[in-house]
Amino acid sequence: MKNNTITNFFDSEIQRTAGENGCNIYNFKNSTGIGVITQYELMPGINIFYNDFHMKDGKNENKLPQKDTIEINHCREGRFECEFENGDYQYIGAGDLSIHRLTRCTKRTAFPFVHFHGISITINIPEATKTISELESIIGKLDINIESIINRLCDDNSFFVLRGSKEIEHIFSELYSTSPETISHYAKIKILELLMYLNDMTPEDYVVQKRYFQSSQVKTIHEMQKFMIKNIGHHYTLRELSEIFDIPLTSMKSCFKGVYGTSIYSYMKAYRMQSAALMLKLTGDNVTEVAAKMGYDNPSKFTESFKKQFGCLPSEYKKR
Repeated sequence: MKNNTITNFFDSEIQRTAGENGCNIYNFKNSTGIGVITQYELMPGINIFYNDFHMKDGKNENKLPQKDTIEINHCREGRFECEFENGDYQYIGAGDLSIHRLTRCTKRTAFPFVHFHGISITINIPEATKTISELESIIGKLDINIESIINRLCDDNSFFVLRGSKEIEHIFSELYSTSPETISHYAKIKILELLMYLNDMTPEDYVVQKRYFQSSQVKTIHEMQKFMIKNIGHHYTLRELSEIFDIPLTSMKSCFKGVYGTSIYSYMKAYRMQSAALMLKLTGDNVTEVAAKMGYDNPSKFTESFKKQFGCLPSEYKKR
């Protein structure tokens, strides 16, 4: 596995160190948090990156444009937001897989849940095609046509998203569990398995999802989320939010779910319970006081919601 001759995928200002087992480690840090990317060159033209971020804004994480190169992203935990130069936004959540060309300029990346764990695979089409051809001379025909895969799934300006499937989960779950000592060998097999799976996919095997959201819509949704968190004790109706932020109800619900992966109601309910748990642990407030701060007039309803979230009563949680 090569180390010093690999393609430079990030700005020179990003700190890069050589790790054990032939990997490169990139460290990211900004005012919103930290992140680490561990890169391995598996074969000529094929790289794998393990992404671990605990930050909100990944403004320095964008990969540099690469000619004739595609990127495959898989999300294990969290949520990934990508803003392109033309103002389009796209999202992937836990279990999702996306494919796009690295010639398409990314303006900004972000992590709506303030954490993201996943894998990226970059494939330089000419180099990887040559590598696969050399492998075929040894192990036989693989029936992998990378150019055909990318042309079928997305053109120069699109971003293909395959929502979670058991086949994708099987391939990537084993990539996450392999040890650093064996990754150089084992990951090669899994990448070939992934390419064979994508190569054999037919339109009937998946639902093509190329939904994009305009930057103005995403900006409004971000402002709405901050507004609701700031006023966490008030339970706004969807119609009230639609009127406050001057956005059609249908568009508001669709875009919020696209950005945060769930409905407004579910998001705020989970957020309130997480906030309540922190209050119970870090303050002297009793259950009734915490319930009131979360906007629950009836402590019994708060207790019921809390137990569904954490599996125990708020009073029990506080004692722990």
